[in-house]
Amino acid sequence: MVAPVMSGWKLPQPLFQRILDGARPNSVREDQQPAGMVKQAEKAQATANGASGNGVAEAVDVDVLIRAPVLVLNLNYVPVNVCTVRRAIVLVTKGKAELLEHHLGELHTVSRAVEAPSVIRLEYMVKRPFLPRKLSKKEVFLRDKFTCQYCGKKVHDLTLDHVIPRRQHGAHTWENVVTACNRCNLHKAGRTPAEAKMRLRTTPRAPDPNPYLILQNRVILDEWEIYIPWSIRE
Repeated sequence: MVAPVMSGWKLPQPLFQRILDGARPNSVREDQQPAGMVKQAEKAQATANGASGNGVAEAVDVDVLIRAPVLVLNLNYVPVNVCTVRRAIVLVTKGKAELLEHHLGELHTVSRAVEAPSVIRLEYMVKRPFLPRKLSKKEVFLRDKFTCQYCGKKVHDLTLDHVIPRRQHGAHTWENVVTACNRCNLHKAGRTPAEAKMRLRTTPRAPDPNPYLILQNRVILDEWEIYIPWSIRE
């Protein structure tokens, strides 16, 4: 469900001050909050709605929901960050962002219920330089799609192979490192592909900068998917 743009509204002063000056966040960074918080908050919300009026379940719901993850989009709808519901409410309240999607839970003020943002879009363009990809085992596997560059098989025992071996003064660069299975790596040993009579399936090169690194190794919420390219979700 796409929520209407909430412009011009203000939170009552007590809650607004609580959001801005409230308790210190825990040691987990904003962009590393687990997506499971959302389900936990929704469960607590259901308990609060059907439980006794002691307010305990509702307090737990607010504490969890206000730290749930929120996808932040640039003015051009490109994801630029993941923040918390607390931070998202501040941005929307100050008119710096608009609400696009929301979690099922709500935050209750003295006079109204405030939808907990799940996706917001900035009202201004943020220019972020794309840093080059750091050469690592994980990044090489991602570039090569977890496929051996000699036999073309996708196996679990993948390793890194230097096209020109280090013993022959081969450099540790994007252009000289490929993914290889154990069998091909042992067969090639300390030789070049030509010497081992093996052929690379693709020419290794440095991958293009990835503007979606903030979404790697993260559970993608259902309401986020329409704003994320297909290649990131695969």
